Amino acid sequence: MNGTLNKVMLIGHLGDDVKMHYFEGGNSLGRFPLATNETYVNRQTGERVTNTEWHNIVVRNKAAEICEKYLSKGDKIYVEGRIKTRQWQGEDGNTRYSTEIQATDFTFLSTKKESGDDNYSPASSSASAGNRPVENRPEPSQDNNGDDDDLPF
Repeated sequence: MNGTLNKVMLIGHLGDDVKMHYFEGGNSLGRFPLATNETYVNRQTGERVTNTEWHNIVVRNKAAEICEKYLSKGDKIYVEGRIKTRQWQGEDGNTRYSTEIQATDFTFLSTKKESGDDNYSPASSSASAGNRPVENRPEPSQDNNGDDDDLPF
């Protein structure tokens, strides 16, 4: 294999609301922690063990605004992106590191709508973190009339 790949796919729950940062020129950045869980049974004790891993998610511009509007703490989301590690000098002079997931695509799996927000738009439930518009997908047709005879199985 000649190339390399930096791709992350996560399904988890928001650990906090989306925190927005706005910049000159109209750009924006949204950040939120995402929790993913691993559950297994300890063979020695028979005890069920759950480990939680926290991921720092970063979304940009229009995608960040969509996340801020429709997501809140506890909501479930699917995120695709790439790993990015940042390095900076702390106030104490020590070098600090932060690993983030730069989101490129996401899909809301549960949102504020399920909590009772009547202004939620289903067209915004899936979006790209780029500047592409949100896509409206048509509902599947309901005209079957009970004719399932032509199914291949």
